[in-house]
Amino acid sequence: MTYSLRMDAQLDNLSAIRDFVEDIATRLNVVPAAIPNVVLAVDEMVTNIIEHGYQGQAGSIEIDVSTRGDALIIQLCDQAPPFDPTTRPPPDLSIPFDDRPPGGLGIYLTRKVMDDVQHRVTTAHGNDLTLIKYHIISQSRGGTQ
Repeated sequence: MTYSLRMDAQLDNLSAIRDFVEDIATRLNVVPAAIPNVVLAVDEMVTNIIEHGYQGQAGSIEIDVSTRGDALIIQLCDQAPPFDPTTRPPPDLSIPFDDRPPGGLGIYLTRKVMDDVQHRVTTAHGNDLTLIKYHIISQSRGGTQ
């Protein structure tokens, strides 16, 4: 089963998106300790879509959450100009925080807390970003598959 949410691409909607992901992850029997990192990854990527993808223009984001075996799969779909975050180099963490240019840590954090991040350009020339975290569905409570 896939749970979906479609929202306007506005920073005001981040709280509702975080709540949706947390609620669905709980329903899908995601190990509770893993949920904050999953929510963090979605929050970071949706923020990037809103701020850098749409750049203040109107648009929407669709979030689909499902499982495959013991993996949690989250797809973020938008119609912003194509951008592949998987091609971004990691930030130089040796530079003192105050001397670093702003930004760049969201993609890094997402790649650290998720096991797989995949991007494809959709047929409508938007983005389909898939975040996967393996081995986090609890089978002890009859996890959904």
